[in-house]
Amino acid sequence: MIPGNRMLMVILICQVLLGESNHASLIPEEGKKKVPGLQGRSAAQSHELLRDFEATLLHMFGLKRRPRPSRSATVPRYLLDLYRLQSGEAEEAGVHDIAFEYPERSASRANTVRGFHHEGPMPIRFMFNLSSIPVDELLSSAELRLYRHQIDEAIADAISDDQALHRINVYEVLKAPRPGQLITQLLDTRLVRHNASRWESFDVSPAVLRWTRERLPNYGLAVEVLHLNQTPHHQGRHVRISRSLHQEPGEDWEQLRPLLVTFGHDGKGHPLTRRTKRSPRQRGRKRNRNCRRHALYVDFSDVGWNDWIVAPPGYQAYYCHGECPFPLADHLNSTNHAIVQTLVNSVNNNIPKACCVPTELSAISMLYLDEHDKVVLKNYQEMVVEGCGCR
Repeated sequence: MIPGNRMLMVILICQVLLGESNHASLIPEEGKKKVPGLQGRSAAQSHELLRDFEATLLHMFGLKRRPRPSRSATVPRYLLDLYRLQSGEAEEAGVHDIAFEYPERSASRANTVRGFHHEGPMPIRFMFNLSSIPVDELLSSAELRLYRHQIDEAIADAISDDQALHRINVYEVLKAPRPGQLITQLLDTRLVRHNASRWESFDVSPAVLRWTRERLPNYGLAVEVLHLNQTPHHQGRHVRISRSLHQEPGEDWEQLRPLLVTFGHDGKGHPLTRRTKRSPRQRGRKRNRNCRRHALYVDFSDVGWNDWIVAPPGYQAYYCHGECPFPLADHLNSTNHAIVQTLVNSVNNNIPKACCVPTELSAISMLYLDEHDKVVLKNYQEMVVEGCGCR
């Protein structure tokens, strides 16, 4: 599990190193004064220290190096919408243009969602490079998302309702293809009507689990579209799947190409849970020096990470600061040990007072591009201070 206090301290120090004067509003003065050894450092020393902190933070995020996305990197709309649903942003903004339901079953067993676009110009077989999935990430499910186009209106008008059904079959390719020969196994199938353009989702978990858990060869997936009333009159008149070949003019291939989505868990922290945005707590008018929560907004652009972190642009991390006076009041959320320590401190100054520390932490979700230009939605534990107390 990611240690929350350590994570917040690393972010705090990174922001201080990047320039106190430009971002004074982000870090309160008392927070800066509590970072030892930064004053008087040369630019080279500060840069080296910043690199060390960046490496530590990347390690906490499970990344070996800082991602540097290429210009061709594309963020699938599905994962962006999934982040908005999962984080509560869609509900807060009153967004109603998300055309799918939140995948409760898949997300409830995963803390990481990854997206892989189809690579290559193959018109029948779809290939997905899953080599960027870490060995310690255990996949629980996977889905193939295909965008289908409706039949042209002129053709559709001549098709009766009983002739409007089409079947889309998705297969796992079991052996290396030979010319004119494809050995496959059916994974999922769906009946669709001809009169709508939309995304369709297919369960391909058995194949993906074989490729990742059992390390069997990945020969890709094959897709077949059949007209249920196939006659010479209907030849070629079926719904079309977005592939890399025969694209329509103006078609956004980068967004409409086949997408493989995996749901996994690396054993760290809790699964993804759909959250609602919390209203900020009201501050009291009276200035209180006792232990309490203070605002600390972390802007990823301050550490130069806004090029690979897609969302959020930053988040309210908060921090704990204040006195733990004798006697400790009930609202200071103290433990029995802290109460005893404070009592002893009142008669013996050699024993320190109880400290103001986070007592409750919550997770945030991040959508980002990894070192391989793959899009990842991940849940990170203990990133936000929810409560403070004397301990």
